[in-house]
Formats: sequence, structure tokens, C-alpha cells
Amino acid sequence: MTAVVLNGSVAKDDRSDAARQPVRRDLAASMGDGASYGVMVGIGETYVPAFVLAAGLGDVFAGLIASVPVFLGSLLQLVSPSAIRMLGSNKRWVMLNASIQGACFIPLIVAAAYGAISQWQALFITSVYWATSLATGPAWNTWMGSLVPLSVRPHFFAKRARFSQAMTLAGFLTGGLILQTGTSLESPTRAYVLLFLIAGISRLISAMCLSRKSEPLPVRLADDVPFVQRALRFGQGRAGRLLLFVVCMQVGVCISGPFFVPYMLKGLQLSYLEYVVLIGTSFVAKFLTLPYWGRLAKKVGAQQLLWIGAICITPMAAAWDVSFHYGWLVVVQALAGTAWAAYELAVTLLFLEAIPEHERTGTLTIYNVANNAALLVGSLLGTLMLRSMGVTVEAYLWIFAVSTLARAASLLILVTVPKMSSGVVDPTFRPLSVQPSMGSIDQPVLASLPADVEKQVAEDEIEFASSSHVSQEPADVSPIEESSSAKEGLEERNPT
Repeated sequence: MTAVVLNGSVAKDDRSDAARQPVRRDLAASMGDGASYGVMVGIGETYVPAFVLAAGLGDVFAGLIASVPVFLGSLLQLVSPSAIRMLGSNKRWVMLNASIQGACFIPLIVAAAYGAISQWQALFITSVYWATSLATGPAWNTWMGSLVPLSVRPHFFAKRARFSQAMTLAGFLTGGLILQTGTSLESPTRAYVLLFLIAGISRLISAMCLSRKSEPLPVRLADDVPFVQRALRFGQGRAGRLLLFVVCMQVGVCISGPFFVPYMLKGLQLSYLEYVVLIGTSFVAKFLTLPYWGRLAKKVGAQQLLWIGAICITPMAAAWDVSFHYGWLVVVQALAGTAWAAYELAVTLLFLEAIPEHERTGTLTIYNVANNAALLVGSLLGTLMLRSMGVTVEAYLWIFAVSTLARAASLLILVTVPKMSSGVVDPTFRPLSVQPSMGSIDQPVLASLPADVEKQVAEDEIEFASSSHVSQEPADVSPIEESSSAKEGLEERNPT
């Protein structure tokens, strides 16, 4: 009798272990995707503004290349739902865009080898790059949410976020060392060949990892509420005034944000190593202080944290006017990364609380488009100032001062934001880009949120009860990610 029970137990354990194998494979592939994607961001996309400077396209264009393609790319998000429905698969859409994004590095490699690229070529390549990056957000969140079991979701996404952030930083530091070593080469762009080659290979590895992940059936597709209808409904809600504040703050930030790279490399004549240390300082400060701000948000609330973050990021641009001393700039970068961690966490918490769970993926597209439109407006204002005053160090300092004044003015709108509560805690973020002064652009991982979990469990129970077909793929579900943390849902292009 004992033997029978024991054999039955062993057989049950074998079946349980076999059932877990697909889940383990999916989670391992997702970790590989996050790591290789992080390397691509750190060593590739981050250095595009520096590359166009080295190619001789000028300070003004180096600023525009960090804003115009992002806005154009965000518009492609609007066609993503239709494209996903046409393909009938979130996985196919994500893999298609990942492959195209990786291919964008091929013309950059050629341009770096020849040491020349036109402005229109650079704009086209980077616009396609950002379009494919941002277009995957809704599909990636929905797909990943259907793969990761509820029981491991918070731990897994937190671990994936930390790993991806670490690889982003490693890629960024490696790129800086390669450029510093390559300064002795005859062509100033030759070292970028290796950077873009590594970035392209990393995205190829990422796409291979994506291909190894399963897609549970039936495929869960994002809702198809028209963009204008959703935007009007969102604007009339309690989050409408918050969005107005965030957009105005973004305009103020981006008057100066896109121009910190040319200011550091051309205006201050910093070496690549000094440049990397400055940007890396804000990235690390943001990463290290985020848990502290999360604990504070639980005590005082996200709205109070938003005030703290908004006030702290306001003087960060003008702080560059105080001194040219490198030690002072390192301190400013550390403070900026800390302040941006508070601000972005608070904005994320308040938006997620204001948006119903089933509308988050679609509504965050509105946020992305509005935020990137503000990025474009701010950068164009900065461009007009720089061109009217001439590309001099003094002109940059004026831009930084005006940026701080514009940020301060946006605080008047924050006063009018109605009181909002935040029931969402500890969101996980994934990095989308490394940025001067603010450290990085991150997106929240939607599938890691408790509200989404509860809703998804209910949906799964209904589907299970009403369907006679049982999928053989893991079916614990809920929508998710790109920042390991937040960088494919709430995209913030907030430099400095």
C-alpha cells in the first residue's frame, strides 16, 4: 500500500515538474531578453547624439536627434493595435519590431566606418529605431503578462529589472571605455563601429530570446478603443490636470535636456571618460535611491512625493550655471538622479491609480504621445534659443537658466492638481534609455501590479469556466512591461 502511494506521489511530482518546464524556459528567455536589450540601450542608442557630433553634424542637430525621432516614433504606437490584430499575435509583432530595431544599427555601422552621415539619414534611421522600440510596448506588456505565473510575478520582474539596469550600465561604461581608447584613431567615428556592432548583436540575441518564449492561446489582444475617444475621456478625468502638469514640466525640462550632450562634449571639451562618469553618476544615484523614495511614498503618499520630486528637479538645469568645476558637476548629477527617481516614481504611482486596470496599456499610449510631443516642443524652443544666440558656452548657460524658470512656472499648475490617492505600491521599472542628468528613461512593468493581478485572475477563471478548450501553455496571466521596471508603458523622455 505504501509503495502504491509512493509511486503515485512520484508520478505526480514528475507531472508537476514537467508542467513547470515551459514556465522555466519562458522566464529564462525573458531574463536573457532583458539583459541583451539592456546592453543594446547602454552601448548603442545612448551614444547616437555623441556619434552625430563626432560625424560633424553640429551641436544643434545633436540636440534634435535626441527628440525629433522619439516623437515620430511614438506616433507609430497608434497603429500598433491594428497591426497586432492583423498579425493575430503579440509575439509576432514584438519580434518583428525587435528585428527591425536591431537592423537599424547596420547603416550606423557603415556610417561610422566611412566617417560620414547626412542629417536626413540620421533622422530616418533613429526614427525607425524609436518607432520599433515604442510600438512594442502594449504588445510586450500583454504578452509577458500571459507568461509569468502570479506567484512569482513580483519577485521575477524586480529581479529582471535589476539585471537589465545592471547590463545597461555595463554597456554604457564599456562604450565609454571603447571611445576613450579609440580617440587616438585617425577617424573620430571609427570607434563607434564597435559600439554599434555590439548593440546590433545584442538586439539580435534579444530577438532570439523572444522567439524562445511561448504565446498562450487564445491570444489576448489589447483593447481597441479609438485613440481620440480614449484621450478625451482621460483628459476629462481626475488625471487630466496631472497630465497637463507633467507635459508642461516636460517642455521646461526639454528646453535644455537634449543639449547637455553637446554642451559636455563640445562646450566643456570633456573626454569620453569624464562624460561617462557624469552620466553614470546620475544613473547609479537614481537606481540606488528609488527604494528609499518607495518607502517614503508609503508613508506620506505619492502626491507629497510628487511635490518633493518636482521641486528638487526644478533647479537642476541652472545648477550647471554655478560652476564649470568637474567635481561640482558630479555632485549635481548625483542630486539630479536622486530627484528624478522621486519625481518619476510619484508620477507613475498617481497615473496608475487614476487609470482603471483594464485601460492602463491603452491610456499609457496617450501619456507617451503627449510626453514626447512636449519633448519635441521643448527641444525646438531650445534650438531657437541656441541658434539665435550662437552656439557658445554662454548660450548653453542661458538655455539652462530658462529651463529652470520654465520648470518653476509649471509648479503653478501642480497646485491645481486635485487630491489623488495612490493604492499601487512598489511598481517595477525597466530602463528604455540612459539620459544626461536624469539618469535614465524607465517604464513601469504593468503585469507586476496587484490590481492587474486581481483582475486577471478573475478573467482567467471566467475563461476557464466558459471554455471547453484548455491551453497547454502556462495560463497565469496579466499584462506587462519594457524598464525591468517601467520603461515600455510610461515612457518618459525627461533629460536633466
